[in-house]
Amino acid sequence: MAEPLLHVRGLNAWYGESHALHGVDLDVHAGETVTLVGRNGVGKTTTLRAIMGILPRRTGTIRLGGQDMLRVPLHRTAHHGVGFVPEERAIFASLTVEENLLLPPVVAPGGMSVADIYRLFPNLRERRTSAGTQLSGGEQQMLAIARILRSGVKLLLLDEPTEGLAPVIVQRIGEILVDLKKRGMTVLLVEQNFRFAAKVADRFYLMDHGRVLDGFAVADLPARMNQLTETLGV
Repeated sequence: MAEPLLHVRGLNAWYGESHALHGVDLDVHAGETVTLVGRNGVGKTTTLRAIMGILPRRTGTIRLGGQDMLRVPLHRTAHHGVGFVPEERAIFASLTVEENLLLPPVVAPGGMSVADIYRLFPNLRERRTSAGTQLSGGEQQMLAIARILRSGVKLLLLDEPTEGLAPVIVQRIGEILVDLKKRGMTVLLVEQNFRFAAKVADRFYLMDHGRVLDGFAVADLPARMNQLTETLGV
């Protein structure tokens, strides 16, 4: 198998004096959708934040396309091809949909045009002159994803994209992720909705207490359900 796009080994991270990640190992290959699963508070979001560089105190190995990312400052991470969509979405409430889309810089060739984005997100085209405060939760989530796609990143870090959304919007988010996979986008996803994750992911990493316990392909899900039920409490 080819070298992974994202290669993480022995990743430790801290919030102040609190040791949050304890030697996390994971790989994500180009074009894959990989999901981190586990109970709340086990380090899934922290893993995304550490990869992005939001947590300044980290040790271990983070390589993107073979390049060492551990010492790349946060303000340069996107220029190396990593985009992060946080759970809180971070939409600029006073700006319109289209202004939000145009705000992030294009950091690499290959990003989607605004016209491409509107074809993928017709809801946003209809609301393009609406302010962020006027959008539903689902529309905000679509906008948060869409503005990253314009920038040309090659790895998308998604934190709980379906949290608090209606089932019909959750289904639409799933369709968008499947479409992005067909376009070659690589996604590392944190998701509590396991049924949703099972429909979009190629592989899973199961986390607990700041560690990766196991990794497996979506085809192995039936054989892993007892373990997942015990670990996740589902």
